[in-house]
Amino acid sequence: MSSQKPSSSLAGSPSRRRFLQSTGTAAVAAGGFPQLLLASKTDDKVPVVGTGDHTFECHHHWGRESLPEGCHYGGATHGVAVDKQGLIYITHHGGPDSIFVFDSDGKFVRSLGKEFALMNPRSKKRQCFGHGIDIREENGTEYLYLSPNNPGLFFAKMTLLGEIVWMRDRKKVEEESEVLKEGVRFNPTNASFRPDGGYYLGDGYGSNYLFEYDKKDNFVRAIGGRGNEDGQFQTPHGQWLDDRDGTPKLVVADRANERLQWFDMDGKHLRTQGGFLFPADIDVQGDLMLVPDLHARITILDKSNNAVAQLGDDEAWRAQVLDKKVGMRGKPDLWQPGKFIHPHDACFDENGDIYVAEWVVGGRITKLTKCA
Repeated sequence: MSSQKPSSSLAGSPSRRRFLQSTGTAAVAAGGFPQLLLASKTDDKVPVVGTGDHTFECHHHWGRESLPEGCHYGGATHGVAVDKQGLIYITHHGGPDSIFVFDSDGKFVRSLGKEFALMNPRSKKRQCFGHGIDIREENGTEYLYLSPNNPGLFFAKMTLLGEIVWMRDRKKVEEESEVLKEGVRFNPTNASFRPDGGYYLGDGYGSNYLFEYDKKDNFVRAIGGRGNEDGQFQTPHGQWLDDRDGTPKLVVADRANERLQWFDMDGKHLRTQGGFLFPADIDVQGDLMLVPDLHARITILDKSNNAVAQLGDDEAWRAQVLDKKVGMRGKPDLWQPGKFIHPHDACFDENGDIYVAEWVVGGRITKLTKCA
């Protein structure tokens, strides 16, 4: 196995799920986000979300019409990543493969990731488990880092065409970390990258640890563990590199604890910020941090980590989304233009547009096109 140091030419890259920049430090009080962003509609019926410099046209079901016959998202879309050429990679629970690739116009390019599937004992059919997806350029070549959300599968590094470079399953992590004891679940959700060529594997649905590896794929340390104290997690669902103030830090979406946490490059806890609902992942472009929240909104933070936008935030709508009796995620006839249901991942492209993958039955990708 080999993992190479990211190319220095990528340092100024603006695109999420490639190795890029990150955020800084400053507090937002819990519940202190501005009530900014209810959806409105333009004359051509395209809903608009946001305000000021953070206003976007909202194009739901982006790319769906170009899916070939037999390709479907199944129970949910999960992850989204953009490569250096502007191709968009979507992970999902459909088939026949676990990753669909589109160009920036929403045209289907290819599918890959057939390895991330298991036979469903009930249906007797293959079930794909595409979840976390991240892209890093290493010595001029981009690679996918994949985290399928099934304990029977494996964390892997792949080429952009789907060739597996290496894989790491529970047994390997258990041997390396000494954290995964008998009875402790292992179910990774996302990966992120260090500036020295190392990386983190977040066991968000499993042990609640982040496993750190160096650039030669050697295990370094386990960070966190289950709990609600600073430095502990309850579903560390996603994480990213934050170096906007010039000092690299690891920032973690501690989902069930409704907060973000920052750590230095030695794994020491630095700070905790609340005020979120159910933060699922993180992306950064320039001075902005993007936080998709599984509870029907997307927050954009500035360099000081103040909320400058909350896309789709609507308390009444959120109450409907979270009402189990309604079952909103499985009822697209109830979905409203300009509203989100369960944003599971989101990332910027080089133009500042945003792609949103939602945890809804049948899947949904929304492209938020930045208004001039």
